[in-house]
Amino acid sequence: MASRARSLVVRAASSLRAPRCLRSTAAAARQEQPGDTARPPPPAPPPGRGSARSGTGPRGTPRVQPPPPAVNFGDAREAFRSKRSAELLRALLVLGLCTVEPLVSRSRQLMSLSRTLLGQRLFEKLMKMTFYGQFVAGEDQEAIKPLIQRNRACGVGSVLDYSVEEDLTPEEAARKEMEEKQYRAHREFGDRRDKVVSARTYFYADETKCDQHMDTFLRCIEASGGSSEDSFSAIKLTALGRPQFLLQFSEVLMKWRRFFHQMAAEQGKAGLAMLEVKLEVKKLQETLAKLGIATKAESQHWFTGENLGESGTVDLLDWNSLIDSRTKLSKLLLIPNMKTGQLEPLLSHFTEEEDLQMKRMLQRMDVLATKALELGVRLMVDAEQTYFQPAISRLTLEMQRKFNMEKAVIFNTFQCYLKEAYDNVTVDVELSRREGWHFGAKLVRGAYMEQEQARAAQVGYEDPLNPTYEETSEVYQRCLDYVLEEIKYSRKISIMVASHNEDTVKFTLRRMAELGIHPSEKKVYFGQLLGMCDQITFPLGQAGYPVYKYVPYGPVNEVLPYLSRRALENRGFMKRAIRERELIWSELKRRLITGSLFCNPSH
Repeated sequence: MASRARSLVVRAASSLRAPRCLRSTAAAARQEQPGDTARPPPPAPPPGRGSARSGTGPRGTPRVQPPPPAVNFGDAREAFRSKRSAELLRALLVLGLCTVEPLVSRSRQLMSLSRTLLGQRLFEKLMKMTFYGQFVAGEDQEAIKPLIQRNRACGVGSVLDYSVEEDLTPEEAARKEMEEKQYRAHREFGDRRDKVVSARTYFYADETKCDQHMDTFLRCIEASGGSSEDSFSAIKLTALGRPQFLLQFSEVLMKWRRFFHQMAAEQGKAGLAMLEVKLEVKKLQETLAKLGIATKAESQHWFTGENLGESGTVDLLDWNSLIDSRTKLSKLLLIPNMKTGQLEPLLSHFTEEEDLQMKRMLQRMDVLATKALELGVRLMVDAEQTYFQPAISRLTLEMQRKFNMEKAVIFNTFQCYLKEAYDNVTVDVELSRREGWHFGAKLVRGAYMEQEQARAAQVGYEDPLNPTYEETSEVYQRCLDYVLEEIKYSRKISIMVASHNEDTVKFTLRRMAELGIHPSEKKVYFGQLLGMCDQITFPLGQAGYPVYKYVPYGPVNEVLPYLSRRALENRGFMKRAIRERELIWSELKRRLITGSLFCNPSH
């Protein structure tokens, strides 16, 4: 049992691994700090081949790129030219209703009452004329094709998402979560949907249900591959296995990181940026010996060879490489609790059944990634709650190591409302640079704000989120700027700017122009939800920028929980987004004045 526990992380981290090598001593010596804008000059391209970074074409001739296209977010006619007037009227109605607090807060109850009073057929017609028609593309893959093709004609791609959800009461949801034996969710937060309005929640039933979720994701990937080129599909890892495994694995990873920071504090390096912390190996060995974890002789081979080179220091990436090495680090799996002075096990015991469930989860991830690669679809792994996210990010990283060697196929998601978001981005970018694979990421602000803050206060740990929306926006732009700088110099990075904030999009366009990143390179993507912010999406698409709508679909009755979340999310968003409604009004008035109110939309 103990040996199986010690090998947990090895298997979880290495099951999806492709061959890799850590940086050389020379690479370590020229390592830069996060935020630096200066970079070493790129290597010269082979004879006869151009370099995107140097701006040269074949035989060294200058490459002349066209200036980036202009984008006008205030041109209502261009923004809505693909929309029928009836669709614009519906948008005004629905988005307006989303600002009415009593209606939104009781949306589920009102939809249930309407279905009872109207009957199923009339209720479905009403929903398709209003909320369902605004936020959902259709009932199945055939029904959504016209919308996908119409968007494609305007330069807008699709991220398909089958949005059927299990409609549980809060009591049923809490009972499903609290039935788990180990690493239970805190009882006050047994229903992981509580205070979550903009992200789907999956509940573990059994392995058969996980296989059904995998089949659903596979159908989405296949539909994405057939709908357009350069398409995306989204998945959630909590749908593919027991969430408690992710919780347990996250705890392992966070203990390991905390131990690194404890060692840094011992060497007087607390408070530095993540990648700036470099532990001196000799001092680290002395500390390990002092704590009774390992003698200097025992720890000597941990910090030599390819894991370290000859630099004499260990940074976080070197440190993380120890936990997934195949060397026998049994004593290192006991780490000290600095408050109590006692050694604690890094890993807990897994039963044979739990061990098998973990393997099945990794196998499902591999099946999805393989299908995505086969069909030319990019796979976005959605972010989830902070107590799952370390494991989700780590497993996604392993998928990237295997599938992102030639191009960015797997995209991780970074939530910028987290205080540690910038460190998370910079660490993963640096790892991709050292190991030579393509970094792919989606940047979002975050979907679990109210729940995360309430859970931190109730359970008694530090709030992991930035205190204000403005600070989150600053972190978002800081992360985005760092990645854009990396794109300029490496071209092995792709980023999805998933934002409804016009200022964020304008900032991205300006920095792309300043850094010489042309939209035709398809390194920077933009994304918005279906039914929201068309005045941002369609001008970007018409100007030639890679932009996508997140396209949910599914039967009316089975997407009602999704529609309820959309209404709740739009409640706060639409109170700020007066500009979108003003543009819709101005376009309707223009059509009325010019006699084009009933004309078919142009593409």
